[in-house]
Amino acid sequence: MVNPRWRDLDSRFRSLNGKLQRQRAQFAAHTLHPESDTGSVPKWEQRKSEIVEAIEQLEHEWEGVKQQRQYTPHHLDWDQLRAQDQFERLAPSRKRLTDTVKLIAYRTETALTRIVREVLARPHDALFLVRDLFRSEADLSPDTKAGMLSVGVHPMANPRSNRAIEHLLGALNAAELTYPGTTLKLVYTLVGVPPS
Repeated sequence: MVNPRWRDLDSRFRSLNGKLQRQRAQFAAHTLHPESDTGSVPKWEQRKSEIVEAIEQLEHEWEGVKQQRQYTPHHLDWDQLRAQDQFERLAPSRKRLTDTVKLIAYRTETALTRIVREVLARPHDALFLVRDLFRSEADLSPDTKAGMLSVGVHPMANPRSNRAIEHLLGALNAAELTYPGTTLKLVYTLVGVPPS
């Protein structure tokens, strides 16, 4: 396991490194544009010395954290972790359930991607289109008398994507699927797009 102490030190190291880079950039910008007005030179010098002081302080802190991180083990065995850092492991049955759900989701995504690929000129766009479809909104309208659940999918950004989605929805409608646990037949439509 990644050592939580090392992770905290690494996070602090990165944060300090970012602050140090910003201060150095500020110092470079400040020294590139010196004051030409003799009355403003003391104020300019004062600001310059404040930036230098901030850089030195950050460098000192950065070096300390770097040394601590260097001497802190990156990984620890499970038994070496403190009790509050140990997380609860999934029971084997829960892990199997989680893995099964992930596998079903992956296979579903793969099957839908294959259908979309049939109509796309660039087949590698199919996966991105299906993922966009999963993230997009849909309107659900149950009609218990007709025994249907209408799923109105919102259109995509361009006509090419809409044609591919229409092809996919046609294939899903042809499968005559029912909503799990009910007798409602799923009917998919692309809303807001005139029929082609």
